[in-house]
Amino acid sequence: MRKRDDMTFPFEEYERRIDELRQRMSKRLLDAVIISDPENLMYLTDYQTTGYSYFQALVVPLEDEPFMITRMMEESNVHARTWVEKTRPYSDTGDAIQMLIESLREFGLSKKVLGYERNSYFFPAYHQDYFRTAFKDGRLMDCFGIVEEGRKCKSSHELDVMRISARAARAGMEAGIEACQAGVTENEIGAAISAGMFRAGGDFPAVMPYVTSGPRTMIGHATWEGREVQAGEHVFLEVGGCYRRYHTALMRTVICGELSESMYKAQETMKCALKHIRSELRPGLTVSDADHIVRSIITENDVGARLITRSGYSIGIAFPPSWDEGYIMSLKGGDSSVLEPGMTFHLIPWMWGVDGDKTCGISDTFYITDDGCGSFFEDMPQDFVIKPGAAGASAATKTGEPVMTAASSAPPDTPCHTKGKKHPSKQKSGKKH
Repeated sequence: MRKRDDMTFPFEEYERRIDELRQRMSKRLLDAVIISDPENLMYLTDYQTTGYSYFQALVVPLEDEPFMITRMMEESNVHARTWVEKTRPYSDTGDAIQMLIESLREFGLSKKVLGYERNSYFFPAYHQDYFRTAFKDGRLMDCFGIVEEGRKCKSSHELDVMRISARAARAGMEAGIEACQAGVTENEIGAAISAGMFRAGGDFPAVMPYVTSGPRTMIGHATWEGREVQAGEHVFLEVGGCYRRYHTALMRTVICGELSESMYKAQETMKCALKHIRSELRPGLTVSDADHIVRSIITENDVGARLITRSGYSIGIAFPPSWDEGYIMSLKGGDSSVLEPGMTFHLIPWMWGVDGDKTCGISDTFYITDDGCGSFFEDMPQDFVIKPGAAGASAATKTGEPVMTAASSAPPDTPCHTKGKKHPSKQKSGKKH
């Protein structure tokens, strides 16, 4: 390993990660592992490239020096970014798997027990078939999860990097909220979010922001398509900020018009779920317990909405096509995995189908501490943001109030359930939102 001081984390952090990986290898009786997942390569070495669709792998022997197989063009990333000293590149007219086989033979591993990531997106079936056929003298084992086991709990260094990604996410979200109003297009809102994130120092995220308005909020995983926001509609925003491939994410909702009673109830229900899960998240709680806390609150609504997905997922290192680490850990029923300090989750108590035709969201990214949890968006307002209902509306100037306001919150002691609960504007106090 080449010691250097210009990587994302101190050199000692990478030494620790490799040492812990080797401990897990020893327990599983593996002489070496072949790591091809881009996130795992980044975690172990600081290596990254947008050219990860080409085969690349880090081979980590139990005792000897690790080495990398890459496309020749990507070899420069190894030398520029990582501690890895030994590389075996292949040309565009060469054979990646043949280079892997020859390198294993060169470094005395062709007759050993090797682990490889059978589920890696970028170690496709035809490459695996070729590899298994050509690797005749040794033994191959699926070692999926052997690196992810170390990634589950973030170190203090990783949490600091995620705080930087959270600043980018927040800047993007605030810019997107500011851009939302009747008469603008979803594209314009998306452009504002992207510019805000990047100006705040964020890197390109694994997924660009989700921006949908009105009826399009009912389309799963949709984003801007040029639609113009209409008066009286709402806009759903989900932003994943990124720094050095580490992500944090949050959802918010903007209403260009009046806050209906149903949407007010949805807002209060989601805020309640986030409040309760934050008070309960701590080491020792199971994944299933955490999911139940969120799901039971969201399910108890009288506005026709559902939580149709998992209630949260691990988040951290990510490359396209997804910003989450849900394949490492997702909050869903029936999973008895136990939460530990350093785990990080995007909690998503969003509500699908309010009044049958609207989806809205409020979310947060939490990190588990020694005795509870903290938020990467600690002081970020959660209430829906209310904007004028018509393009260029001048109501704000007439009343002297700001154009951008938040939907009124319920009193602190309000019960979580919202059945029968009145919209603030309909209560006797006459409180305005």
